Amino acid sequence: MQTVLLISLGAIIGANLRYFVAQYVAKLIPSSFPFGTLIINISASFILGFFLIWTSERVLADPRWRVFLAVGFCATYSTYSSYAFETFALFEKGQFSLAALNFLVTNLVCFVAVALGAALARSV
Repeated sequence: MQTVLLISLGAIIGANLRYFVAQYVAKLIPSSFPFGTLIINISASFILGFFLIWTSERVLADPRWRVFLAVGFCATYSTYSSYAFETFALFEKGQFSLAALNFLVTNLVCFVAVALGAALARSV
Protein backbone atom coordinates (compact mmCIF):
# COMPACT_ATOMS: atom_id res chain seq x y z
CA MET A 1 0.00 0.00 0.00
CA GLN A 2 2.89 2.35 0.73
CA THR A 3 4.20 1.86 -2.81
CA VAL A 4 0.83 2.81 -4.29
CA LEU A 5 0.72 5.94 -2.14
CA LEU A 6 4.24 6.96 -3.19
CA ILE A 7 3.40 6.46 -6.87
CA SER A 8 0.18 8.41 -6.42
CA LEU A 9 1.90 11.31 -4.65
CA GLY A 10 4.57 11.48 -7.35
CA ALA A 11 1.87 11.32 -10.03
CA ILE A 12 -0.11 14.16 -8.49
CA ILE A 13 2.97 16.37 -8.36
CA GLY A 14 4.10 15.39 -11.87
CA ALA A 15 0.70 15.89 -13.49
CA ASN A 16 0.19 19.29 -11.91
CA LEU A 17 3.69 20.47 -12.74
CA ARG A 18 3.16 19.31 -16.32
CA TYR A 19 0.00 21.41 -16.55
CA PHE A 20 1.63 24.53 -15.10
CA VAL A 21 4.79 24.25 -17.20
CA ALA A 22 2.75 23.74 -20.40
CA GLN A 23 0.57 26.75 -19.59
CA TYR A 24 3.55 28.94 -18.74
CA VAL A 25 5.45 28.01 -21.89
CA ALA A 26 2.35 28.60 -24.04
CA LYS A 27 2.11 32.13 -22.63
CA LEU A 28 5.84 32.69 -22.95
CA ILE A 29 6.19 31.31 -26.50
CA PRO A 30 2.90 31.52 -28.40
CA SER A 31 3.28 29.15 -31.36
CA SER A 32 1.59 26.36 -33.25
CA PHE A 33 4.66 24.23 -32.41
CA PRO A 34 4.20 22.36 -29.09
CA PHE A 35 7.14 23.91 -27.23
CA GLY A 36 5.61 23.18 -23.81
CA THR A 37 5.48 19.46 -24.48
CA LEU A 38 9.00 19.52 -25.89
CA ILE A 39 10.39 21.31 -22.81
CA ILE A 40 8.56 18.93 -20.49
CA ASN A 41 9.88 15.87 -22.34
CA ILE A 42 13.45 17.19 -22.33
CA SER A 43 13.41 18.08 -18.64
CA ALA A 44 11.77 14.76 -17.67
CA SER A 45 14.36 12.87 -19.71
CA PHE A 46 17.16 14.77 -17.97
CA ILE A 47 15.65 14.25 -14.51
CA LEU A 48 15.13 10.54 -15.10
CA GLY A 49 18.60 10.04 -16.58
CA PHE A 50 20.22 11.89 -13.69
CA PHE A 51 18.15 10.32 -10.94
CA LEU A 52 18.38 6.69 -12.05
CA ILE A 53 22.15 6.81 -12.59
CA TRP A 54 22.82 8.89 -9.47
CA THR A 55 20.78 6.60 -7.20
CA SER A 56 22.15 3.39 -8.69
CA GLU A 57 25.83 4.35 -9.07
CA ARG A 58 26.58 7.26 -6.73
CA VAL A 59 24.44 7.20 -3.61
CA LEU A 60 22.53 4.68 -1.62
CA ALA A 61 18.96 5.87 -1.91
CA ASP A 62 15.91 4.36 -0.35
CA PRO A 63 14.18 2.36 -3.13
CA ARG A 64 10.97 4.20 -2.35
CA TRP A 65 12.47 7.34 -3.91
CA ARG A 66 12.81 5.46 -7.20
CA VAL A 67 9.13 4.49 -7.09
CA PHE A 68 8.10 8.04 -6.18
CA LEU A 69 10.22 9.87 -8.76
CA ALA A 70 10.64 7.46 -11.68
CA VAL A 71 7.28 5.69 -11.64
CA GLY A 72 5.08 8.38 -10.10
CA PHE A 73 6.51 11.79 -10.97
CA CYS A 74 8.32 11.29 -14.28
CA ALA A 75 5.65 9.03 -15.73
CA THR A 76 2.98 11.71 -15.33
CA TYR A 77 5.19 14.75 -15.87
CA SER A 78 6.59 13.50 -19.16
CA THR A 79 4.09 13.70 -21.93
CA TYR A 80 4.96 11.26 -24.64
CA SER A 81 1.31 10.50 -25.29
CA SER A 82 0.67 14.23 -25.77
CA TYR A 83 3.80 14.45 -27.91
CA ALA A 84 2.59 11.62 -30.12
CA PHE A 85 -0.87 13.12 -30.50
CA GLU A 86 0.46 16.61 -31.20
CA THR A 87 2.82 15.21 -33.84
CA PHE A 88 -0.10 13.32 -35.39
CA ALA A 89 -2.26 16.46 -35.32
CA LEU A 90 0.44 18.48 -37.10
CA PHE A 91 0.77 15.72 -39.67
CA GLU A 92 -3.00 15.48 -40.15
CA LYS A 93 -3.21 19.26 -40.70
CA GLY A 94 -0.64 18.93 -43.47
CA GLN A 95 2.09 20.62 -41.44
CA PHE A 96 4.54 17.91 -42.41
CA SER A 97 7.68 19.91 -41.72
CA LEU A 98 6.51 20.84 -38.20
CA ALA A 99 5.50 17.22 -37.54
CA ALA A 100 8.91 16.00 -38.69
CA LEU A 101 10.67 18.70 -36.70
CA ASN A 102 8.75 17.78 -33.55
CA PHE A 103 9.52 14.09 -34.06
CA LEU A 104 13.22 14.58 -34.69
CA VAL A 105 13.90 17.27 -32.09
CA THR A 106 11.97 15.51 -29.33
CA ASN A 107 13.62 12.15 -29.91
CA LEU A 108 17.14 13.44 -30.41
CA VAL A 109 17.14 16.10 -27.70
CA CYS A 110 15.47 13.83 -25.12
CA PHE A 111 18.08 11.15 -25.82
CA VAL A 112 20.81 13.74 -25.31
CA ALA A 113 19.07 14.96 -22.12
CA VAL A 114 19.11 11.44 -20.66
CA ALA A 115 22.79 11.10 -21.56
CA LEU A 116 23.60 14.49 -20.00
CA GLY A 117 21.66 13.64 -16.85
CA ALA A 118 23.52 10.34 -16.59
CA ALA A 119 26.86 12.05 -17.19
CA LEU A 120 26.14 14.67 -14.51
CA ALA A 121 25.09 11.97 -12.05
CA ARG A 122 28.35 10.12 -12.68
CA SER A 123 30.42 13.26 -12.21
CA VAL A 124 29.06 14.33 -8.82
